[in-house]
Amino acid sequence: MKNKYNELISGLTDKQLLFHLYMTQLILLVITFILGYILFDQFSFLQALKFNDFRIVSIGIPLGAMVVIVDILLMKWLPESFYDDGGLNERIFKNRKVIHIALIAAIVALSEELLFRGVIQTKAGLIIASVIFAIIHYRYLFNWFLFSNIVLLSFLIGFIYQWTNNLAITIIMHFTIDFLLGLYIKFRQTKDADEQGGVFHE
Repeated sequence: MKNKYNELISGLTDKQLLFHLYMTQLILLVITFILGYILFDQFSFLQALKFNDFRIVSIGIPLGAMVVIVDILLMKWLPESFYDDGGLNERIFKNRKVIHIALIAAIVALSEELLFRGVIQTKAGLIIASVIFAIIHYRYLFNWFLFSNIVLLSFLIGFIYQWTNNLAITIIMHFTIDFLLGLYIKFRQTKDADEQGGVFHE
């Protein structure tokens, strides 16, 4: 199954990969608003979006940055196989401009947080939302370490939402994680390519 998945990913062009990424997020948004219409009165879950909350800056951004720092340290300390996702993240981020990485991170953070925290966690609870969130990240199912990571991350973000009752905080936290990791992948890959070409010097 893992080999078939890797073959499928490697067979996609960058344009096709981005198309699938954006379509997946669009589908999540459609599901969000269908469930929001069915389960909530007048999409009341959107009332948890409070962008005038200082905790966005004092909690969301710092916690997101801390997650990324821990992740980068683990990437350096642990065997490469622990972070093997079939090369999908590298394909998505390594050749993108910074503004495009920010756009991808923003779309993913918004669509996933509205659905998994705003709708599912509000109605079904933290555990169910976190498990579904992890399963949706299908490529991580083939790597026990990455799957454990995504489960723990989902619980952390879910706890932050439960604590603050503000979707804007978890959206910004999620955006910070994806954006900073995207930048790390982009510039790490650039550095590796320079080293191979004999251009990069310590």
